[in-house]
Amino acid sequence: MNWIRLAWQFFIALISILLLELFLMLAVASGHLDKMWALLQQTTFGAPLLTYVIAGALLIAVLVAATSYGLARYQHNQLTKRLSQLTAGQLEAPVFARQGEAETALGGDVAKMLEALRQKMIRLQREVARYSASPVVIAGETKEEILTQERHRLARELHDSVSQQLFAAMMMLSALRSVVNQNTPEAPELKQITTIEGVINEAQAEMRALLLHLRPTTLEGKSLKQGIIALLQELQTKIRIQIKWELADVHLSAASEDNLFRIVQELLSNTLRHAKAKTLEVYLKDLDTSVVLRVVDDGVGFDPATENTTGSYGLSNIKERAESLGGTAKVISFPDQGTSVEVRVPLSKEVSND
Repeated sequence: MNWIRLAWQFFIALISILLLELFLMLAVASGHLDKMWALLQQTTFGAPLLTYVIAGALLIAVLVAATSYGLARYQHNQLTKRLSQLTAGQLEAPVFARQGEAETALGGDVAKMLEALRQKMIRLQREVARYSASPVVIAGETKEEILTQERHRLARELHDSVSQQLFAAMMMLSALRSVVNQNTPEAPELKQITTIEGVINEAQAEMRALLLHLRPTTLEGKSLKQGIIALLQELQTKIRIQIKWELADVHLSAASEDNLFRIVQELLSNTLRHAKAKTLEVYLKDLDTSVVLRVVDDGVGFDPATENTTGSYGLSNIKERAESLGGTAKVISFPDQGTSVEVRVPLSKEVSND
């Protein structure tokens, strides 16, 4: 479409310039067409004057079309830059501070409409954050209290039943391996026992991840930084994985911090259950206008564009939680190259002081 528009601009400019030149020549000739035609046929530097007229018209048309295209491209880039920041939720990006640049490139009306849209989105973010901080009461209990009780119940049942059965199966396999080793050390059954032990070990790791996800559902009086560190330290004692973290001591509303903590839980659970990662990095930063949580692993990765991806349900929960705080969640992943999840939550004075 850009090439079509450029060609059309070039055609219009060329026709306009040729008509202008012919009009000027007719005015000079004052009705003497023969004289004008003879003038155009005169040779100058080895070429008729008409050739220079057409070449000059072409050159001017190219300059006019290129200038028009460059201006249109500049306007398009300025508009795209601002719309992409709005779409990504970067409502306090430095580009919005250059209002004069927007008015020059896009015009006063368009620049004012974009600024009005940005201010409206900021107000909506704050309203969403305030709403998420308000507890939803059902039958005398808040929704979060009901979910917490249900999580604890599921964790107890899984630990008392499935985890114990897996442990018992591993013990019986160990005893069976000892008996087989004593009687027939070269028995082919040993390979099958090893395979079964590997399956049970994977099931136990999956169960630990589930229990870790279900049990710590609140910060319980800790700051967000303290809660995440405690969660990561507990993870290190149960799973063989190298963990690195850099956490700022951010301060949000209690509901926002609790939601971010649960997002960390969800991300860790996805990593343990699906990523098969060897290293995990967790970052929490305060960027004045927003809080950024970033979790990176070196696991198997996946294609985010593919539907029904393993772990996609957990990622959809993370996106929903981020949106409930007026924020955004961005997932970057490639097969066999790991996954990076960045959650950005707006930080406003009204919310942070609640």
